[in-house]
Amino acid sequence: MEVRHATSPDEAGRMGTEELRRRFLVPDLVAGPMVRLVYSHHDRLVVGGVTPGTETVALPSPGALRSEHFLERRELGVVNVGTATGRVTAGGETYELAPKECLYVGRGTRDVTFAGHGAGFYLVSTPAHAEHPTRRAGLADAEPVSLGAIEGSNERTIYKYIHAAGIRSCQLVLGVTVLAPGSMWNTMPCHVHDRRTEVYYYFDLPADQRVVHLMGRPDATRNLILSGGDAVISPPWSVHCGFGTRSYAFVWAMGGENQAYDDVEVVAVQDLR
Repeated sequence: MEVRHATSPDEAGRMGTEELRRRFLVPDLVAGPMVRLVYSHHDRLVVGGVTPGTETVALPSPGALRSEHFLERRELGVVNVGTATGRVTAGGETYELAPKECLYVGRGTRDVTFAGHGAGFYLVSTPAHAEHPTRRAGLADAEPVSLGAIEGSNERTIYKYIHAAGIRSCQLVLGVTVLAPGSMWNTMPCHVHDRRTEVYYYFDLPADQRVVHLMGRPDATRNLILSGGDAVISPPWSVHCGFGTRSYAFVWAMGGENQAYDDVEVVAVQDLR
């Protein structure tokens, strides 16, 4: 498991492109047949991914966690970002996940495995102080919110999976946003939230297309060029929004002090620099 330390906005302001990418970008996260994990000291989030292929792959417990098993003191969100239905076994129960469907796995659950040719599993984990039941949800079970309009190239549907009024968790909040054909902007007007770290995972983007992801302080933005299959870590002080060369989908996930979805500081478009 790769460990990344927290970065201050002053540090980030002095970084060039390659250093920004090393600190905040996690490329090809779900590309391999073994579980890849990255631990961020921003709110102690762990992001990971695996494409199991024809094998059944177990969720490891890296030594850096200092725990008997991965979920001893953590909770986990899983989204199938592949093209075929996959299976997640957790605590002896098996759950089928079609593309874009979600599974929440509660603290204390042992023996988590992933399987399914054509499936790809994106993982987000946060520390947990209590146990909540493992639950599966599909797009039909989510709380959809339609935002934006084609005039602003940001018509999109937000599917909330793990949140205060949906699947219960300790601090993890997670959902999927799907942009309509012809729309490219996400999360605009953008925002920051000092009480939570957020991670975006971009997918359903053709290999020859890209997303320009904006990060940094609202008055000193920077950009990262992302491919489909890349994740980007957004510290509490950073904006997180982007523009694609064509429409796409992304998983958004947060961890931190609270679960209030609307606890944000909106940044007006004209105030971005």
